[in-house]
Amino acid sequence: MDILLIVLGIVFMLVGVAGCFLPILPGPPVSFLGLLFLHFTARTDIPEDTLWTLALITVAVTVLDYIVPIYGTKRFGGTKKGVWGSTIGLIIGMFFFPPFGIIIGPLLGAFVGEMSAGQDTNKAMRSALGSFLGFLAGTLLKLIACFVMAYYFIIYLF
Repeated sequence: MDILLIVLGIVFMLVGVAGCFLPILPGPPVSFLGLLFLHFTARTDIPEDTLWTLALITVAVTVLDYIVPIYGTKRFGGTKKGVWGSTIGLIIGMFFFPPFGIIIGPLLGAFVGEMSAGQDTNKAMRSALGSFLGFLAGTLLKLIACFVMAYYFIIYLF
């Protein structure tokens, strides 16, 4: 049973890191589940304070992932259509133009969203840049959280 839990933990860790880039998968929560799989093996016992700390980090990063792109867009003068455009651009770019679509999609999507909201070209580009920077900041936060959990996974596994 321990081998199954360890394998599931590894799979969830890898899927969690992928979830940092794919909007369909919640990266840090999936990685945290991978850590929990390891915790429930007889092989290791991860301290509760470590699990609670990582759980709080997971919740904080997940919440911030929704707030940071909106903040970036609003800070640069964007609208809700720009945020939606960025999200839709990410999804389209991810499937049709990987791996560059993950970077270019949100930027173009936010620009198109802002143009559809009646913004002039300069203002649309500025808010698209804000949305893009917010997306990158959120992705970086998720990656850091997932790599920290992967670090603890490896430390407690060996």
